[in-house]
Amino acid sequence: MTARDDLPVDPVPAPVRVLIVDDEALVRGGFRVLVDTEPGMVVVGEAGDGATAVELARRTRPDVVLMDIRMPGVDGLRATCEIAADPDLAGVHVLILTTFDHDEYVVDALGAGAAGFLIKNTEPAQLLRGIRVVAGGEALLSPGLTRRLIARLTARAAPPRLDAEALAQLTARERQIVALVAHGLSNTEIAAELTISHATAKTHVSRAMTKLGARDRAQLVALAYRHRIVEPPDPA
Repeated sequence: MTARDDLPVDPVPAPVRVLIVDDEALVRGGFRVLVDTEPGMVVVGEAGDGATAVELARRTRPDVVLMDIRMPGVDGLRATCEIAADPDLAGVHVLILTTFDHDEYVVDALGAGAAGFLIKNTEPAQLLRGIRVVAGGEALLSPGLTRRLIARLTARAAPPRLDAEALAQLTARERQIVALVAHGLSNTEIAAELTISHATAKTHVSRAMTKLGARDRAQLVALAYRHRIVEPPDPA
């Protein structure tokens, strides 16, 4: 019995295209080796400053930009703003990667349009996971930064106040999923936790954001803590 040539073949997924931006050539080289040796990923360019990063993003259209913050000339935050503001780069996701883990950098990076934020001492496996999460259109914050950021947001009334009616709009499943989002789980991890499809998890998150008026995933997390869908972390 011979194999039929006309049987459908599953398409090979396109590799995640990564642009590396850092003012230190040695750091860029290390990231290049890590990414290029990972199956399903490829480096499409390197830049040593923000201006070059924006130019290369427009030329190469990467899925993910690994962006340093402190660089000469145009820094990473300004470059992120320019990329996020360009409608032609809507499919480009910026993952901030820096040695500086102060809360103000997290707030500034998210405000600039970054999809995620990790510090440079992150384990290689976690960095590669972060690239895939961000490439898939989800937000990513390292756990320690997430807890401090949420403690800060809940303490200073950043999220809007909700009335009981708004909270009552959430179904039991949506409340469950919002709690998992607040604990830092991605849509993929939520799907595995609840044994549902990735698309279903994503739909529940989107509906919860709409019902609660959250503009992004970070604000959804803050709302979850503020309104005790989950208990807020200790600011200490």
